[in-house]
Amino acid sequence: MKTIIKREDILSPLQNVIGAVERRQTLPILGNILLRSNESELTITATDLEIEMVSPLTGSNSAEFQTTLPARKLLDICKALPDDSSIEFHIEETKVTLTSGRSRFTLASLPASEFPGLDDIDPLQSFSLPQKQLKLLFDSTAFAMAQQDVRYYLNGILVELSPDRIKLVATDGHRLALSEYQTDIGISEDKQIIVPRKGVIELSRLLDNSDSPAEITLSKNHIRIKTDSLTFTSKLIDGKFPEYKRVIPVDGNRIIEVNRESLKQTLSRISILSNEKYRGIRLILTNDNLSIQANNPDQEEAEEELTVEYKDSDMEIGFNVTYLIDVLNVLDSEKVLVKLKDSNSSCIICDSEDSNSLYVVMPMRL
Repeated sequence: MKTIIKREDILSPLQNVIGAVERRQTLPILGNILLRSNESELTITATDLEIEMVSPLTGSNSAEFQTTLPARKLLDICKALPDDSSIEFHIEETKVTLTSGRSRFTLASLPASEFPGLDDIDPLQSFSLPQKQLKLLFDSTAFAMAQQDVRYYLNGILVELSPDRIKLVATDGHRLALSEYQTDIGISEDKQIIVPRKGVIELSRLLDNSDSPAEITLSKNHIRIKTDSLTFTSKLIDGKFPEYKRVIPVDGNRIIEVNRESLKQTLSRISILSNEKYRGIRLILTNDNLSIQANNPDQEEAEEELTVEYKDSDMEIGFNVTYLIDVLNVLDSEKVLVKLKDSNSSCIICDSEDSNSLYVVMPMRL
């Protein structure tokens, strides 16, 4: 069986699905992609048994066939070939030979019949969002997810759906990120699901900043997101997300208004001399002035003062500087608000104008 595919037609779909291919896997076939053709469509599929990505190839029309190929080797070959080249695939039972110009590669193949697929999903609810809005929701919250936490339900993002909005929440127990988008979802009752960390990272990578729709389908155990260039399916985390509303302070009456970029640059400079392990810094507030200090076990110190809008009583509070910088990196407003209660309570950081996102950071004892 032979088929010819242009390099430019296969490279982008390969790059789309490669994130589902684990470098280390227990099943050798999970290191492969499934190349499958019927008379109307040619697709590439990759899976790690938790997520599955299927990307169509444009401009290709072949007789029916299916085979599997080593994913990263195929991607490296396609990257290395000239831009305007075509690749002839000669498909046999245990190997596939790729010919392009005067280059020839023979790759070992595993039986397509052994390639695992996720269970068929039974759709319960479906709705659509602009890709750029869905990407913004994930990008605004993903940094606060836990990583390999024993509380497995924190290793992902909570997606909370109600008839008139979609809300995403992530927390690792030390900080919390919340972002919402008000729109008519078209569902009749509230629903919560938890999308695992790997799925969130891949979606952030693959969604684009266009108004083209992302079709979202939910089943009991899966979420499927379909765009023009990809069908993404992920298992959901089976667990109960913490009552996040309890950790959002409601009585922070000391308010700082500060230029976001100035604060971020100051924190970045001061962090150079913070403790490399704990990353603690001290914030000292006086009238319209913020002093930021850091020191480390080598008796080194850094201090910088910043003009802010603050009219309340003096106070000191400590934070992990990385958590503060992470928040400032995802906000894009000129000014941010920092709402504090006292030196032992969490703070809220938010955009001074946009109320759709807020961030909670716990204090540190220094």
